[in-house]
Amino acid sequence: MSSAANNIWPSWLPIRADIADLSPYGAPQISDLVALNTNENPFELPEVVISQMLQDLPDVLANLNRYPDRDAQALRGALVAYINDQSNLKLDLNNIWAANGSNEILQTIMLACGSVGALGFVPSYSVHPLIAKTTGTNWRSAARNSDFGLGVDGAIAEITETKPGLTFITTPNNPTGTATPLADLAKLAAAALEVNGILIVDEAYQEFSDELSAVTLLKEFPNIVVVRTMSKAFALAGARIGYCLADPMVISALKITRLPYHLSSTTQALGLIALANSDLLLAEVGALITERKRVAGELAKLGFAVIPSSANFLLFSGFSGASAEAWNDFIKRGILIRDVGLLGYLRVTIGKVGENNQFLAAAAELRQ
Repeated sequence: MSSAANNIWPSWLPIRADIADLSPYGAPQISDLVALNTNENPFELPEVVISQMLQDLPDVLANLNRYPDRDAQALRGALVAYINDQSNLKLDLNNIWAANGSNEILQTIMLACGSVGALGFVPSYSVHPLIAKTTGTNWRSAARNSDFGLGVDGAIAEITETKPGLTFITTPNNPTGTATPLADLAKLAAAALEVNGILIVDEAYQEFSDELSAVTLLKEFPNIVVVRTMSKAFALAGARIGYCLADPMVISALKITRLPYHLSSTTQALGLIALANSDLLLAEVGALITERKRVAGELAKLGFAVIPSSANFLLFSGFSGASAEAWNDFIKRGILIRDVGLLGYLRVTIGKVGENNQFLAAAAELRQ
């Protein structure tokens, strides 16, 4: 085991004192198990999409000696066209930025605008405070309701009192799956604007939700930043494409802290082909929503308590023993799910029908 793994750093390594006690983020990766722990889309890309990617790759590879388009204009144009089509808007290139996954978008935002501090409502995406720590952004956590919903009045009071530069709302929320209504997001954006702050709405799972996207509020609230990803609904986790929609002034600020030529030529090319096949890829979202409802119903029949979800995963409780013990019980049965650190809860990603059936069979054994 390395010294770093024990947070015992050698004297010659000038690691920052404020991050010396942190551990790297990551989920367990265990082979030969049914992997339902990282909220990936379980469907492989359709053969027709892979074929198109292979057709385009030779042109990309022939130019790898050249830097990529540093502003990813073609990809951003396709992304904003997708958003406009989905939400009936008229946004343009000035309203969008793209990066290596939504996490890089979040990091770029905090590097540009994190000096006044950030606020989040837990439990939520654990990477938010981690990125805040590593970028030197002061992070404050406030609690969600006992049902994991966001109490909008309490959240507004928290914003008014602490006056954060950045307020984070994840909807649908990870790890709970709960969604925040659009009307509440508007109230939170107004409260953030009153204290000269921006509201960052993390919508990584938006395509799985019935709620309208917060991008529909951009015209009314210039201080909203909507963060999205192609990892989930587009089954493109391996390509690492995230993006955000915001006022042009926000996009201009992000360009200051983005790394030069950060989005590779191959990544941009793969994203363009995926977007050209959005109807085909998004058809799989409907299948996952159907499976989410089925799995939730079956878990309830077994006696588990399931938190209503608008994402591609379920948070559930009702097993005997501690969460870590129950997690190990699933491992013994060949199922890898996620212990998210919530006492008495585990999270399962919705997989293919056969994978979900194996999970449900293991869950049934644990209820006996």
